[in-house]
Amino acid sequence: MRINQLSLTNFRSYPQLDLTFSDGITTFIGDNGSGKTNIAEAIIYLSFLSSHRTSQNQPLVLLGNSQAIIRAEVERDERKLQIDLEINITKANRARLNQNPVRSQREILGACQTIYFSPEDLDLVRGDPIARRDFLDRLLITRSPRLAGVISDYERVVKQRNVLLKTRAPQSTLNPWNEQLLNLAANLTTQRIRLCEVLQPWVGENYRNLNENKMATIAYKSSTLNLSNNLEANQSALQQKLDEVQYQEVERGVTLIGPHRDDLDLHLGEFPAKGYTSHGESWSFAIALRLGALNLLKSEGAEPILILDDVFAELDTQRREHLILSTKSAEQTIITAAVESDLPSNLETDRRYVQLGRITSSRRG
Repeated sequence: MRINQLSLTNFRSYPQLDLTFSDGITTFIGDNGSGKTNIAEAIIYLSFLSSHRTSQNQPLVLLGNSQAIIRAEVERDERKLQIDLEINITKANRARLNQNPVRSQREILGACQTIYFSPEDLDLVRGDPIARRDFLDRLLITRSPRLAGVISDYERVVKQRNVLLKTRAPQSTLNPWNEQLLNLAANLTTQRIRLCEVLQPWVGENYRNLNENKMATIAYKSSTLNLSNNLEANQSALQQKLDEVQYQEVERGVTLIGPHRDDLDLHLGEFPAKGYTSHGESWSFAIALRLGALNLLKSEGAEPILILDDVFAELDTQRREHLILSTKSAEQTIITAAVESDLPSNLETDRRYVQLGRITSSRRG
């Protein structure tokens, strides 16, 4: 998979930007605030219908406008696909595929697949569980876009159920929401557990390749005991847990079971990664997670675009070199960097320079 063309209208700092991409590696070099990360963010948004930097639409739209537009031509298996996405502040986003409107913007998921690495990825190891849940869910959506609907429906059910719990709604009102909660929670939890099982070997291998001595492992950590990769068993376990906590839920006015309360357990040797790893080990684990995701997708026949967003300044020479090796396995890689000295000297890339939101020049080297 590769992106051939990208056009931005009123997206972040760009009133209008039109870019053409070549095979291999393209690097955007510019000072912080110049707009280079906005290019990477636009491609990530096409892939997940959300940003890796903000949860709101308004910051994505150039000040003074109500709408931003991302257009891209993506090529996969010698087939070209035109994607158009309108990001709106006051109404729902709208999308087109090959100039044809789609009923839901979720229908474009899977058209542009990416694996990205950014400075925020340190939160995968040191941050709150929400960062690790988001990592799993985005990878699930990349592998199977239909799961975006499961995740969205689950979030909607939890939100509505919390409203009912806070108002102490009668049990007859809660029952249909309980049924939806259990079905969606079992589905999403099972998918996450299965993902962790197939991702683990790739994560461990990437961590070893960084010449780290400890063994890196991942496992799904649920707030409900005895969950597995079996959907029916998980439905039963979640039902039992719901029966146990229903009184507490009413007292506290919040849903106490389900994947929104789960975590991805990261271990180095016998110790949890969070709180026990050095700064360098944390970066190694973050790299292992992202590149493990890339390896998994490639093993399943996908060729996602690799995006390395402003990360080289954070890494030492050894970790930089490991990331650069990964670009050789990707069909297309997009890199952003503040200064050229952050890049390995032997990196063969199409270098483009960003100044005040404008691409001023480019050269190969």
